[in-house]
Amino acid sequence: MGTVLSGLEVFLDEAPDQAGLPAGVRVGLVVHPASVDRSLRHAVDLIREQGRLEILRLFAPEHGTGGEAQDMETVGQTVDSRSGLPVVSLYGESLESLRPDIACFEGLDAIIYDLQDVGSRYYTYVTTLSFVMETAREAGLPVVVLDRPNPIGGLVLEGPLLHPSMTSFVGRYPIPPRHGMTTGELALMYNDAFGIGCDLRVVPMQGWHRPMFMDRTGLPFICPSPNMPTLETAVVYPGACLLEGTNLSEGRGTTLPFQQAGAPWIDGRAWAERLPRHGGGACRPVSFRPMFQKHAGRCCGGVFIHVEDRGGFRSFGWYLDAIRTARELDPGHFDWRRESYEFESDRLAIDLLLGRPGLREGLEQGVPAVELEDSWREDLDRFRSDRRPYLLYPE
Repeated sequence: MGTVLSGLEVFLDEAPDQAGLPAGVRVGLVVHPASVDRSLRHAVDLIREQGRLEILRLFAPEHGTGGEAQDMETVGQTVDSRSGLPVVSLYGESLESLRPDIACFEGLDAIIYDLQDVGSRYYTYVTTLSFVMETAREAGLPVVVLDRPNPIGGLVLEGPLLHPSMTSFVGRYPIPPRHGMTTGELALMYNDAFGIGCDLRVVPMQGWHRPMFMDRTGLPFICPSPNMPTLETAVVYPGACLLEGTNLSEGRGTTLPFQQAGAPWIDGRAWAERLPRHGGGACRPVSFRPMFQKHAGRCCGGVFIHVEDRGGFRSFGWYLDAIRTARELDPGHFDWRRESYEFESDRLAIDLLLGRPGLREGLEQGVPAVELEDSWREDLDRFRSDRRPYLLYPE
């Protein structure tokens, strides 16, 4: 097991001057429950204890600074009960509320961003980061990103690059669902390749290497959102999140979200038999009863995914096949999600998540994942090359 220092720990130890933030600077912090050091002390407490910088306010992404809000649940403007600091919502009741108003930056000298990502394009914190960077540019403020590990490593890439027609809060730039980058690396790419152009200052980690999963770093895995409880959840998430675009339960409302999926009409055994062990993953039939969200209170048949080789497991393709076969087993009951999704109602959620026109139609026509993957292989190779100038850590 390695010893990795997070960007927060490096910043507190030696980097305030390196990041160009002299003593007395007034800052706003974008934080959540995983904004902690290896001793589980929160960034707010640590920065206050150090006494170099003055924290004026906190900014809350989706799920809130306390992490109590469920997905797509409005986060209000509040006062943080522990610190007494005002909390500005970056996830309100409309699409416009996702972008901070420049007035929220009044009186600040800098924005510090310290959110733990999980390595998937649709995880909304990295889109929030891009909006914060744009407003900071307009306000003339620097953005300091305290980097953290990509918990599922920095080598493997999966899925198609986002097409411009599919831009939304679950995907803003042409990156794949599994991008293999850290938050700091993405910030550098956003700022340069995608033209944000703010005063960006990334504080890198020390000791992280691209093959490292979170449990090899010596840093704790703190659930960064209510339905991301473990590293195992993050490993399956690049594919499992696609279930949100269907009427299948993705396991929300159970203790094992995203690792199990199903619906009241699903024959779990028949489904599992259609999904044999391959690519480092195997499944077994299960039944479960969600306590909230899809099919709340109803017994669902389904499957549970067991990742036997996480280095070889490719969740995006695995869940493409899982969705395709679930539809084939019962086309009369299976459907795509029709409700508004992340404030978007003009396009299906599955299309926003897949990020590429024609893929949903391929699933509807019964095309296996291995054939669909051929359509984006060259794009993925190009992204691997395009991201190289922004990578901060060795293999």
